[in-house]
Amino acid sequence: MRSLISAVMLASAAVVATPAIAQEEAPFTGPHVEVLGAYDNVEGEDAFAYGIGAGFDFQVGGFIAGIEGEAMDSTARQRENGFLVTGDRFTQSVARDFYVGARVGGEIAPGTLLYAKGGYTNARLKTRYDNGAGVVSRSGTNFDGYRIGAGIEKKFALFGPSGFVKAEYRYSNYKNANVGSADVDVDFDRHQGLVGVGVRF
Repeated sequence: MRSLISAVMLASAAVVATPAIAQEEAPFTGPHVEVLGAYDNVEGEDAFAYGIGAGFDFQVGGFIAGIEGEAMDSTARQRENGFLVTGDRFTQSVARDFYVGARVGGEIAPGTLLYAKGGYTNARLKTRYDNGAGVVSRSGTNFDGYRIGAGIEKKFALFGPSGFVKAEYRYSNYKNANVGSADVDVDFDRHQGLVGVGVRF
């Protein structure tokens, strides 16, 4: 019985230790989740963006490649009083932003990854018009575009052996607006300087 208990304990320890060993040997592979915050500049409007991300990275030869996705929101907002008549107010707000894409990079120093990324982004712009007499109308428009960027990721022991922090610059351009059942050509830019903290599994 004592031998059986010892064997079970050793097997359990091996299972628990395997992810940590894998992370030591390949610190930037496997699934991960992260919390994100960013300086957000939308067509000259400065704001703060925030959200969450997740992805999966794997080793390809001497490189790290992966897929990733994000869901973010922004404080970007513009208000204009007296938009049509005296006493009214028109407000535009940048709302949720979805992103899905890929990245590729390499370890430039122990525990430090340099990478480039690119993919598809879909942002939503909300509008609100108050005529000043109690009548309020709201609408929302989705914008399709692409995103490219580059960043650096580093292991961070504060979150355990699989924790990390990262810094990233990314540029997004939106070319298409979905207005009702019609697609409208647009062209506006978005610049973001982002930081993130996360953990791998």
